[in-house]
Amino acid sequence: MAVSLATAPLSGLHRVEHIMGTAIGLDVRNASVPGTALDRAFDYLRDVDLRFSTYKSDSEVSRLIRGELDEADCSPDLVQVLALCEQVRRASDGYFDIRAHRPDGRPDPTGLVKGWSLENAGRILEAAGARDYCINGGGDVVVRGEAAPGKAWRVGIRHPLIADRLATVLAVRGAAVATSGAYERGAHIRDPFTGQAPGRVLSFTVVGPSLTFGDAYATAAFAMGPTGLGWVASLPDYEGCSVTADPDGSNARLAWTPGFDSCFADR
Repeated sequence: MAVSLATAPLSGLHRVEHIMGTAIGLDVRNASVPGTALDRAFDYLRDVDLRFSTYKSDSEVSRLIRGELDEADCSPDLVQVLALCEQVRRASDGYFDIRAHRPDGRPDPTGLVKGWSLENAGRILEAAGARDYCINGGGDVVVRGEAAPGKAWRVGIRHPLIADRLATVLAVRGAAVATSGAYERGAHIRDPFTGQAPGRVLSFTVVGPSLTFGDAYATAAFAMGPTGLGWVASLPDYEGCSVTADPDGSNARLAWTPGFDSCFADR
């Protein structure tokens, strides 16, 4: 997961709420933005959780998974999300497949919904005048503008083997940062062709313009294992960084795509 790091004394609006089973923080550095903008953004995210959560039996997604709702009869939002999932499935040659991880083969778009909804929450903030803000949803991060005049947002990538240590720190403006790995939910991401968790890759981080795609791309690249870096390097406007280890899990090390160099805070 990624964590945003304070780079200057805080000003503006800041709030954290627990939604979608994780902590979501909104940090807006523009003093002119009213507090009601955060209210609207959090209200939107709660509504997404009600409609898309697989843990709520009456959600639209749960009804779709149970076969009580046909894809043709889904809401416009769910139709859009399913179409985006299919777009990423094709782009990843099937490594991001919302049907492959379920034994019944029913569509479960969970792997894309959070990034999509956080990106939409950012648009709500922007409509209220926010130009410099950070949204952190359980390690998936959207930043726009600057943390302070002349200062990029600093985003830490958690070390996958040592919970209280960072693997590296990024400095980004106008970008999304998404990390996939097995250190929070166990081996929940698997190669859809083998059914096995990827070996040696402990986490994979993607940086790019869209969290909707960045989050899904990080999942796909992690599922690919060692070939994930090469795939991300081929994607226009996206760069990647992986933490790998020896077969016994020791000697964690960083590897990254050529364009990722510009993302590191201290290089």
